Amino acid sequence: MVTIGYAAMLEQFAPREAVELAAFAEAHGFSGVMAADHFQPWTPQQGQAGFVWNVLAAAAEHTTGDLGPVTAPTFRWHPAVVAQASATLAAMNPGRHWLGVGSGEALNEHVVGGYWPEAAERINRMFEAVEIIRKLFAGSLAGRDVKHAGTYFKLESTRLWTMPDVAPEILVATAGPVTARRAGRTADGLITQAAPLDRMASLLTRFADGARESGRDPERMPRALQLHLSWAPTHEEAVANALTEWPVGGMRFPRSDIRSPHDFAQLARMVRPEDFEGRMLVSADPDEHRASIQRYVDLGFDRIYLHNAGRNQREWIETFGREVLPKLVR
Repeated sequence: MVTIGYAAMLEQFAPREAVELAAFAEAHGFSGVMAADHFQPWTPQQGQAGFVWNVLAAAAEHTTGDLGPVTAPTFRWHPAVVAQASATLAAMNPGRHWLGVGSGEALNEHVVGGYWPEAAERINRMFEAVEIIRKLFAGSLAGRDVKHAGTYFKLESTRLWTMPDVAPEILVATAGPVTARRAGRTADGLITQAAPLDRMASLLTRFADGARESGRDPERMPRALQLHLSWAPTHEEAVANALTEWPVGGMRFPRSDIRSPHDFAQLARMVRPEDFEGRMLVSADPDEHRASIQRYVDLGFDRIYLHNAGRNQREWIETFGREVLPKLVR
C-alpha cells in the first residue's frame, strides 16, 4: 500500500494555518502529515518557523492519519529530549506517530552557537542519537532504566515515564548511499527528499542491503519520500511560485553549512527557472505531476509527502485530490 501525505511547511505558514491546511488536505484524500523541525525559515520571504512538536500535536487533533517530524537530535536537542517528545506524541496518538531523524543543517542547529562539524561527524552523531533513542524506547517499555556513555553523548540512568504501547518507528533521513546502508542496519525505515530517479534507486538498494545485513526484510520497512513541486493554474505562476517561495529547490550545491536565511536570500537571486529541471517539477499540468509521483511509487517508496511551493495551497490540494491522487497505483 502507498499513502500520499501532506508536507506541512512550517517555514511558510503560521502554525494555525498549517494545522488547518493539514486537515483540509486529509479531507481531500491526503493521508498523513509530516513537517521539518526548523528554527529559521530558508529565506526571509517564507517568514515563519513554528515549533514542530506543537504544530504536530495540534494537527493530530484535527486529522486521523500518520504524523511525524524530521528533526536533528544532535545539536539543539539532546537525544533524550527528542525521545521524550516522540514518546509523548505517540502516547497521545496510538499507532500514528513516526520519528524522522537527520544529521542537521547549520541554518537550524548552529543557532545555539556550538562548533559546527564536518558531515562525517554530523552523521556519526546522528547514529549515536538513534542508539540512545532506541535504548530509551526499549528500556522504558520493559520498565527499566538505561544509560549511555558514547563519543558524543552521555545519558545518566533513566527511563521515559510516558510511553505508548508500541515505540514509534525511527526513520533516518539521508540522501547518501553509505548512510542509507547504515540506516538499513540500525533504523526502522528511511526518509529522504526526491532526487533524480537513478540516485533514488541506488539509495533504496543500499538501504535494502543494510536491512538484510541486520536480518530484516526491507520490503516490510517504511521508505518515505518528501517531494517538492510547484503547481499553479498557469506555467508562469508555477515558475514564479518556485522562484519566490522555494528557491532552495533550484540550488545545485550543498546547503548544510549555510547559517542564515539572509544568506539563502542572496543565493536565491542567482536561481533561474532552468535550475529546477531534474530537481523539482514545475508545471501547470496535473497529469505531469501524477506521472512524476508515480515514478517514485514504482521505484518502491510507500509513503510520499507532497509539498507545493506556492501559497496557493487550498487550490493545489483540491486539484490534486481530484485529479492526481485517485489515479496513482501501486
